[in-house]
Amino acid sequence: MLIAGVATLDALAETVHDEVRALAERFWPGPLTIIVPARASLDLDLGETHGTIALRVPDDPIALELLRETGPLAVSSANRTGEPPATTAPDADAALGDAVAVVLDGGGRGTVASTIVDATGLPERTMRIVRTGAVSAEDLRAVVGADRLADGAA
Repeated sequence: MLIAGVATLDALAETVHDEVRALAERFWPGPLTIIVPARASLDLDLGETHGTIALRVPDDPIALELLRETGPLAVSSANRTGEPPATTAPDADAALGDAVAVVLDGGGRGTVASTIVDATGLPERTMRIVRTGAVSAEDLRAVVGADRLADGAA
């Protein structure tokens, strides 16, 4: 889901651990998606998420203005399963076609997909990088510590 700011993280996540808050405060708005346990009271049909929610604050003034007006928006990752993520609106439209109702084109500033971090195992386990993208593992570790972030499946 796209959200307008860090404050919405608390409304949608069951628990926001210090590491998650530190990453959000450092890299949002920006190309970092964080997967957290979804608040149990949420009544959203997001598919088979197994009680989790993936959140990102886009670094785009048009998207942020829209999110401030509408609240959080469920969005596609701009690709079909197994395909590389689209990095422009025309590529997303071509990849997803009639499967989505709207493609918002803010002019696309990046050509690299967002980095996705799974923080659902905190505090017992480390966070893990699900997809490496625009935010490097080194940059993430500089915020949370090398011992709190693993590469790939844990």
